[in-house]
Amino acid sequence: MAEGSGEAPEGLIVAIDGTSGVGKSTVARLLAERLEVPVLDTGATYRAVALKVLESGVDPEDREAVLAAAAVAAVELRRAAGGGLEVTLDGRPVRGRIRTPEVSAATSKVSVHPEIRSRLVALQKRAAARFGAVVEGRDIGSVVFPDTPHKFFLSARPEVRADRRHRELVAAGKASSLEHVHRDIEDRDARDQGRSTSPLVCDETYHRIDTSELTPEEIVDEMVAAIRAADDRSP
Repeated sequence: MAEGSGEAPEGLIVAIDGTSGVGKSTVARLLAERLEVPVLDTGATYRAVALKVLESGVDPEDREAVLAAAAVAAVELRRAAGGGLEVTLDGRPVRGRIRTPEVSAATSKVSVHPEIRSRLVALQKRAAARFGAVVEGRDIGSVVFPDTPHKFFLSARPEVRADRRHRELVAAGKASSLEHVHRDIEDRDARDQGRSTSPLVCDETYHRIDTSELTPEEIVDEMVAAIRAADDRSP
């Protein structure tokens, strides 16, 4: 790794998978800073398509209408001013527009379609191959980058995940009851684990971390140690 060198390690791809509310986004950002590679939020690409679906007035349950809206959604990944990767939709950064409960609910429905997943996985692979990346999502180590030696699966107790997500929504001014957030998380888990295409899985190739009692910095420390150990074992 080129930590502290100012140069991104060529070809370094770190996969972070896990359920919602386990801190993937925060940890991915901190790890990317430590390793000096861009962070790639694959979920944001699916959220961008879901945003297009909602803006088009399409019912996320209507498969044909969803695919038609997705087909004209110009989703791209580009380097941002700070050196990271940002998602754009129809030429505009999506940013906070994709972080609403409505978009979250639509995303889990839109992302089940193989046609959409195939297109976005290709986009993600091109970006990571070009720049290197810390990549977080739900099928990164199993489908998108199954061959990377650096694969992590984050988990946490359900009540911890619900509390974290609830506090995020409150801080963003998006009122929602803790009970409602908990139910949404359970529903999304069921959809993510039960879908026929790229379900959420964790096998023996992952380094698993329970984040319930850990700070983001402690999680990153464990990841960096694991990455260094894997690199030391490489021929």
